[in-house]
Amino acid sequence: MRALVLIAALEVVAMSGMAQAGPAYTADDIVKHFATADQPDLGRTRGLCVGTHSECNAGVAARKPAAAFDLVVNFDYNSDQLTPAARANLDEFAKALRDARLKSASFVVEGHTDGRGGDDFNLGLSSRRANAVVKYLSGRGVEAGHLSAKGYGKARPLASDPLDPANRRVEARIATP
Repeated sequence: MRALVLIAALEVVAMSGMAQAGPAYTADDIVKHFATADQPDLGRTRGLCVGTHSECNAGVAARKPAAAFDLVVNFDYNSDQLTPAARANLDEFAKALRDARLKSASFVVEGHTDGRGGDDFNLGLSSRRANAVVKYLSGRGVEAGHLSAKGYGKARPLASDPLDPANRRVEARIATP
């Protein structure tokens, strides 16, 4: 059986001058989002259909994955150093991950870059960014065994424009059984 995977985009913004009074969200917001998002869909019936794919799926709406929770993590352009605003947001994220309702989940923190620069450079930068987030979360009491980092460089852009700042991000995936 396939595990349900929830994606939380950790936005990586190139402009370090963005002012932020406090965290963009609270730990409670995060816990509520993820703790309820993995509830099974018990409303859909199960059955056996003998027929073509289109005949069996006629009138059946596909189950949509839970909406992403946008977590803001700012990096200076070409840097893997967390900004003060990023730390404030990650403090809330760490608090949520220590909550009893999320504490047993494992997370993969995935780093991404925009299309500027070479493949090797971007792969290294995305890995360093993901590792910076994992290190920070571990230092805030999130069990290291529940966190792993992976860099993808510029291979998985969100925006169609490879230079779009939205492509510079870190995503945390929460895998639940």
